[in-house]
Amino acid sequence: MIDLNHGSGCLYGAAPARPAVAEAISSAIDAALSARQRAERARTYVSSSGLGRDCLRQVQYDFLAVTKDAGQEFAPRTLRVFEAGHRAEDIVAGWLRIAGFDLRTERADGKQFGFAAMGGRFKGHIDGCLISGPVDIAYPALWENKALGAASWKDVVKRGVSLARPVYAAQVALYQAYMELPNPALFTALNRDTMELHTELVPFDAHLAQEMSDRAVTVVLASNARELLPRAASEPTAVLCRGGMAAGKWHAPCPWTNRCWRERS
Repeated sequence: MIDLNHGSGCLYGAAPARPAVAEAISSAIDAALSARQRAERARTYVSSSGLGRDCLRQVQYDFLAVTKDAGQEFAPRTLRVFEAGHRAEDIVAGWLRIAGFDLRTERADGKQFGFAAMGGRFKGHIDGCLISGPVDIAYPALWENKALGAASWKDVVKRGVSLARPVYAAQVALYQAYMELPNPALFTALNRDTMELHTELVPFDAHLAQEMSDRAVTVVLASNARELLPRAASEPTAVLCRGGMAAGKWHAPCPWTNRCWRERS
């Protein structure tokens, strides 16, 4: 019998080698994404998107644009995920519009709607606002969208955004308060793996909005006074630092863990 695989280099059971062109193109894209990220200007304000994190020192480090630990800058794969999430907003917005919703996502100058407080040191930008539509909900309503991996998406579907992702719920409450949109917000979550769409209405939580606003004030005032806010964890191996699930909440790994624990307090 003729061995047609002779000299092919194929090893049964082994993963096929990627063509050289695939590695070269991926490397070129990754390098470009990383360069673009490094070129972006650091935020100079407390962002509403991260205020719901348990550790205020993390929020303060982010606000002050403190250099992250070595190796903790966003990997190219993560930057791809971020970009996919941003583009998912356009996809879901398009679906809502063809379904008959009047969805406003940009001002006349093409910029996002948003708010600024404390002289511009506390800001937030919303995904959009629903003015009217074919579904009987209270208008106008804030619209907030997230693109999630399958596991996170299923968790949100099962428990709702307020329990599964409190950071998102805090963001929604702040937007409802500062944008004066007290009607229940429409939260949509797109499953990046299956393109399934989860939707839920999130009632306005005034207490949560006030708590998050107070946290922003705390971060700005402490930073102005050059005071380092206390860390929320008691040891560097805590889930708050290394990331993971704790008490039903997901915590992203802190990119300042080494720096934080080198501080005196």
